[in-house]
This record gives sequence, structure tokens and C-alpha cells, in this order.
Amino acid sequence: MLIVAPEAVEAAQGGVPGRPGAEVMQARHHDKSRPLREIPPAPAKNEREAEKRVKELPLFMGGMFDPVVQVSKGAAQAPTLGAGFEGVGQGFSGPNGTFTVNSAPPDTNGAVGPNHFVQIVNQSFAIFDKGGTPVYGPVPTNTLFSGFGGGCQANDDGDATVEYDRLANRWVISQFSVTNARTYHYLQCVAVSTGPNPTGSYYRYAFDYGTTAFPDYPKLGVWPDAYYTTFNIFNNGSAFAGPKVCAYDRTRMQAGLSATQQCFQLSTAYGGLLPSDLDGPTAPPAGSPNYIMDFGTNQLELWKFHVDWTTPANSTFSGAPTAIPVAGFTAACNGGGGVCIPQPGTSQQLDSLGDRLMYRLAYRNFGDHESLVVNQSVTAGTTTGVRWYELRDPSAASPVVYQQGTYAPDATHRWMGSAAMDRAGGIGLGFSASSSTVRPSLRFTGRVASDPLNTMGQGEATLIAGTGSQLTGLSRWGDYSSLGVDPVDDCTFWFTSEYLASSGTFNWHTRIGTFQLPGCAAAVTPDFAISATPASQTVAPGSGTSYTTNVTPTGGFGGNVDLTVSGLPSGATGSFTPATVSGGGTSTLAVTTTSSVAPGSYPLTITGTSGAQVHTAQVTLVIANPAPAPDFTLTVTPATGTVSRGQRTTFTVTAAPSSSLTGGVSLSASGLPSRASASFSPNPTTSTSTMTVTTNKRTPTGTSTVTVTGTGGGVTHTQTVTLTVR
Repeated sequence: MLIVAPEAVEAAQGGVPGRPGAEVMQARHHDKSRPLREIPPAPAKNEREAEKRVKELPLFMGGMFDPVVQVSKGAAQAPTLGAGFEGVGQGFSGPNGTFTVNSAPPDTNGAVGPNHFVQIVNQSFAIFDKGGTPVYGPVPTNTLFSGFGGGCQANDDGDATVEYDRLANRWVISQFSVTNARTYHYLQCVAVSTGPNPTGSYYRYAFDYGTTAFPDYPKLGVWPDAYYTTFNIFNNGSAFAGPKVCAYDRTRMQAGLSATQQCFQLSTAYGGLLPSDLDGPTAPPAGSPNYIMDFGTNQLELWKFHVDWTTPANSTFSGAPTAIPVAGFTAACNGGGGVCIPQPGTSQQLDSLGDRLMYRLAYRNFGDHESLVVNQSVTAGTTTGVRWYELRDPSAASPVVYQQGTYAPDATHRWMGSAAMDRAGGIGLGFSASSSTVRPSLRFTGRVASDPLNTMGQGEATLIAGTGSQLTGLSRWGDYSSLGVDPVDDCTFWFTSEYLASSGTFNWHTRIGTFQLPGCAAAVTPDFAISATPASQTVAPGSGTSYTTNVTPTGGFGGNVDLTVSGLPSGATGSFTPATVSGGGTSTLAVTTTSSVAPGSYPLTITGTSGAQVHTAQVTLVIANPAPAPDFTLTVTPATGTVSRGQRTTFTVTAAPSSSLTGGVSLSASGLPSRASASFSPNPTTSTSTMTVTTNKRTPTGTSTVTVTGTGGGVTHTQTVTLTVR
């Protein structure tokens, strides 16, 4: 990203001193785009400027000795490189033109779906088929927001991330807008695809953080109840003001509806947080919170964020983190987390970014246990290594580290890692590697479940050997990389990060590559998973609603899945469109009800059947009590009135409507003596109205019964008063 001066952090609302405060905010704007392939690319920025280092997070110091360092490469054969092709970088060409580097570092990030790999760098993105052919791009990222207006359309500021939401078969692309914040506000711009094709249309949202809270270094995680994003907030352009964690309403965003965010702000004691990000076809247990993590002195720190969209006040964010002890470490570059990575042929060293965990915090539910995998860069003697962790059962009161290790098998520095798990429990690890004799390169390794704990038991392989060094005046490197798992076989790792093809500055390249760990593919049985959103729908008797059912294939599954639903109450029916999903995709369950259906909460079971393979998903149908019929009460005071001919008198008419009555009550009067009239102010009314009776000198004297009539919501009520004319 190109940093602009951040300003004062906005105060958290609803909090207490020292504790995070909940904020609930509507998205500033949302709409739906035309298909991406039909939108002309936005103009590219012309800046050539390195990112300013403003992320001075607290330093966490442990001991210099690393008790879990791995000092040799795994004995097994290195994983074989599968696909390997160029990503967006200097000179990269695609269907929409040729890319020119205009900022650094590249912030390389990518995600893999059923048929595509989407890669995003600081201010541009491209879409590839799985053979490596670019089918769209490179274009500036704000092309996604063409016609949207505001800062998301005007600014292409970077710090972008892309995710494939495999439970919903959607793509999520986000970046921030920070230029001209006084005009546009600080924004997080989020686009959610309307279907599984990343070149199609997107629902677009701008989440607003005002004019004072600069939302730096956003990191995105997919979870069943929300899209979670973490930020580092900066105060007055220099002072770190603490991290912010926000949840975006995933269900409404997938439907293109207006959406809110719920946020919590933490103190400056923490920073560089990551949200848990779902891998695999199995969702977390129902109601599971999102896990948020950073590190402290020789410990990982874990929060649990549970969002409640129906009653935001019930959302919770554990006020103090759970401390999880780990083997002692010192952050890379001897604790400063800064510049110490050597390169050949230059005195310019590279930034380790060792002051924070590296993206992603990958989550997987194996059924009998849950795992979180994450990594950071640490000092390993005279070099830098990648410290990786596997935590199990993070929902427990006292989660523990199942295994950990520092991968530093020789004198080459290894840093800027990304880690994930395959369906067989193997861990893949990709990273940058450099030394005084090795130009910055991209490598990978891994471990299978049967390897000895705490080791990367597989050998090390090279995705691409760099042929250039980054020269004087530019130390920033990577900012982050990305390792994800292919949703089709749930075995293939896709890694992307930065390298250089020639020495220089502002000439970075990126590379995309795949690898598998042994045994995973053999363990794969073609199968599918069923999920449904939203988790609950509420309707009145006689009304209808719908759910989106997702069929996610794994292991090359390509069969037909027949969908049925059970648990519907008497008076309700359900139908799927389509009723059979081939291979994978989505179907809409439409539920209709009659006026006789009994109110209550009904758990529904959606079943997908393909031969002997049967999987289910649970949703809830709530039939609300019928709304009361519109009604109101009508009173007139006083009960009697006296007026002299040619004069006027008044009565107070009170119409008290029920909660179901809308539009007010219209008033009229009858039974008045001749040459007398009545007027009401206001009319209609939703509370009280003044009835003024006016006579003239020819109005006959005597007593009359006047009827006041009120009509509203199809209901009519009357009241009578006595009027005496003298």
C-alpha cells in the first residue's frame, strides 16, 4: 500500500476503560456491479514510492536460544512442484494489458477455487485458470468498484486480500481506501461475488471508520457467521492506537442486502492480530466463535469473538486473551522485527516483519478435533527461521500447542511464511529464503501426520530461485504471502509470494505454485459436503422464505446429489431449485406456509444423497405468532359541550392505535345541528386531535347528539358527545 497520514483513532463506543468496546455500524454504501469481465479497467496509479514503515508494534522478547529449532531438512523426499507460473509483477501481461510496478512491497495474496486462482497484489489483481493461463487482468483493484462512487471507486490504495468462501461458493475481495479521508472517510471496501465465477458480478460494500481511525494492515478470515477482518489503528499519523477487530454480516452480503459490521477496539498492549480462516468442507461446530490471535512474550494470545446479528448487544469478545505458553523465542532480527535479512551483492538488508504473526491463521475441523495453524519469523542463532504452530481444540478453556517447531535447517534465512493443513492432517509451509550467497527465492516444505511431532519431516523444494537482489533504498519485502488448499481435492497447496528476476527497486515479480504432501491424495475418497445459509429464518403464517444450500465436492467428486428436506411443520412445504446438483454448486430451498401453520421453532434437516453417500445440514424455521389485527381505541372529552350561537367550542379526540396499525386514524363528525361544522387538527392522528365545532348566528338552539367516527387499518370506531347551542 501507499501510506497516507493516518489521524486520531475514533473512540470505541459502549466500552469501559481498558476493555474492548462494541461498535455496530451500517455499511456506508452497497450495490451490485455489472459482470467484472464487462467493466473497463480503472486507471492505474502513477506513484513510485516505497511503503512507509509506520507499523511500530510492541516488541516481544524471549531468549536467544530456540529450544525447538530444526537444524536439518526433513529426511523424506521433498514435495514435488506441480504447477508453477508467473503472477502479477513487473512486465506481467494478461488479457487486460501489461503490469508496471509502482509501489512496494507487493502484499502478495491469493486464493484458489474450483476452477480458478485469483491473485491480488498491492493495487492490482488477476484471475487465472488452474493451468496458469490468465483469463482476466491485470487491472487495478478498484475496477471492482467502478460506478460505486466514493473512496472505493476513486482510490486504489492496496493492502488487499482475496478469499474463496467454499461453504458458499463465493469470492471475497477487499482493500482499504485511505486517500483523502476528510472527503471519503477511511473505508474498507469489500466485494462478494454473486456466484462461483470470479469474473462475474459482485455485491459491493464500503465499511466506514470515520476520518480519524486509519485502518492499517487489514487481514480477512472466512467464518460461517461473518467475514472477520483485523486492523492496526493509528493515531495522528504516527502513534499506534491498538488493533480493531470487525465482523461483517456474511449472510446479508451474500444476498446483496444492506449489511452492518460489529467491531471491538483493543488497547496498544496488542497488535498484528489475525482472524481464523476456514479450510476444508466441514464448518466449525454450530455457534463456534471466530478465533483471534497474536503473540506475546513466549506465548500465543487467543481471543474468541462471537457475533449476534439479531441482538448485537449479545455479541461477545473475550476481554482478556487466553495466554498459551510456547517454546521461548526472540522475534526475527533480534527482537526488533525489522531489517536484517542479507542478500548477495548489496549491503541492503530486507525487512523480516517479525513483529507480528504471518497470514493466515488457518482453521480446520477434522471431526474428532479442531486445529489452528499459524507461523511467525524468529531468530534462530545467527539466522532467521519460520516458527510454526499447530493448536488443537481452541474452544477449550485452556487450549494448548499440540506441536511447534522453528524451521531453520541451515545458514540461509527463511521468513515471510504461510502455513495451512490438508485434509489428511499434513502441514504445508511456504516462505522466502535469502542469504549473502542466495538471492531472495521462494521455497516450500511440509510434514505429514506420521512424521515425528514438532518437525517438518519432508524435504525442502524451490518454487523459484530468485535471480536478483533488492537494492539500496528499499528494505520492505512481501508484507505477507499466501498458502491455501485446493477445495476440489483438499490436498493441493497453492503458494504465492514475491521474488526478483533482476537486481533493482520497484521491479518485483510474484510466483504462483502448487505442491502436495505424500499420502493425502491416496487418502482422498470422492465425496461432498452440505451446508446451508442462513442458519435461521423467521416468517409469519402464510408467508414464505428461502435458504441457500451449498454442495461442495472433494476428492474429485462429480456425481449427482439429490436434495430433500425434513422437519417441516404441518402446513409448510419445501422445494429445491434445482432438486439435483451435479458435482457441486448451489440450490435454493423455497419454504411456503399456510395461515394455519402453528407458531414455533422447527429444526429442518437438509439431506444430500448420492448413491450410498449421505450428508446433512441443519437450519431452523421459526413460525412467528400471527401479528395482531390493526386496531385502536377512540375517546372524546368532554362528554358534553355548550356553545353560544355564532361561537365555537372544542373537544379532545384521542385515538390510541395498536402496534400493528400504521397510517393513523382518520376522523369525522356527524349529527351536528344545521349551520354548524366540525374540523379536526391534526387529521389523521396517531394520538390526540382537537375537534373544533363552529356555529353561526342562524344555528338553531337546542341539544344535539354528535357522533365522532374514527377509521384506520380497516377498522371503524365511534363515540358520541352532547352539544348544546344557546
